[in-house]
Amino acid sequence: MDHSAPKATPPVADATENPDDWRANLREGIRTSAEIDRAPLTAEELEALAPAAKAFKTRAPRHYLNLVDWNDPEDPIRRQVIPAPQELEFAEDEREDPIGDAAYSPVPRLTHRYPDRVLLYPTYHCSLYCRFCFRKESLNDVDQGYSQRALDPALDYIAAHTELREVILTGGDPLMLRDDHLEYLRGRLEAIPHLRLLRLHTRVPVALPQRVTAGAVEALRGRLMVAIVTHFNHPREITPEAADACRRIRESGFMLLNQCVLMRGVNDDAATLRELFQELVYTLGAKPYYLHHCDLTRGIRHFRTSIDKGLELMEQLRGNISGLCQPTYVLDLPGGHGKIPLGPSYVRARDEHRWTFGDYQGGEHGYDEILPEEDA
Repeated sequence: MDHSAPKATPPVADATENPDDWRANLREGIRTSAEIDRAPLTAEELEALAPAAKAFKTRAPRHYLNLVDWNDPEDPIRRQVIPAPQELEFAEDEREDPIGDAAYSPVPRLTHRYPDRVLLYPTYHCSLYCRFCFRKESLNDVDQGYSQRALDPALDYIAAHTELREVILTGGDPLMLRDDHLEYLRGRLEAIPHLRLLRLHTRVPVALPQRVTAGAVEALRGRLMVAIVTHFNHPREITPEAADACRRIRESGFMLLNQCVLMRGVNDDAATLRELFQELVYTLGAKPYYLHHCDLTRGIRHFRTSIDKGLELMEQLRGNISGLCQPTYVLDLPGGHGKIPLGPSYVRARDEHRWTFGDYQGGEHGYDEILPEEDA
């Protein structure tokens, strides 16, 4: 399967300003649903997607829109960013808040689901509103940017809970904050002695890599270890500009990871995932961290694969790509009960301490445990 860049199609907008200016890149993209007609779509397509565009936020920078092959209605980049009529088709068991953010929010702008880490929401704005986002309804309803005063209760909560080790900046996209806001927030967090790591979950290196400036990176440098978790879903998103952004992150000494979502019509075949995971490591230096099974977000049934399909894909990849390139396939349990790893089992049989395992090529092999006598 060829995942090289599509044949040239008309850009959404010419770079009339400095191509390295990320603010200009945002202005020259699609900023609201009212601007969806800036994309090169037919009148029939615009009419069909209009209700979904009106119902949910739409935004995409010029950089990301110009990755779309506009001649292909099923283009995997287009599917992630352009509204679709199916988004208004809600299945009975789909949820407004599929992973239970609200149930685990003791104070505004914070979620405390796991014992040693919290999510902190410094902004609810994104550079790109993904059509599959599990927070698409909450981001639609909450239109709040950065505010030091609004974050004070969350920061007080973090300071009071000495079991915490990590703070994960999410939202919204934390890299949409100004450099001085990032620096202030980093300073407030690193002054809390029990914290050890600052993590940012961001799609900016994918959608708006020009935003990863030297100033943004410098604003995050301090006492805390820093991990940047990107969100590349398809090999075509790995552009020279994205590689530059990720190199800047790596050269700052930050950990660089990636999580992606398994989506029908985007990356639900072994060849696409193999190329994605290999290029994340070999081109970007980003460790594939999680492959998420698509959540039960309302209106994204058209993106969802079966769990069986995901397990089959993981089995096809095991042994055929480096372990460094292999993510953990996970399901985020509805209701906020946390992530569980999904993976094919290689245990074929067991008789006490005698095991039979399958290998990645389909063979079977016996293994006898040799234990201390008291454990045998």
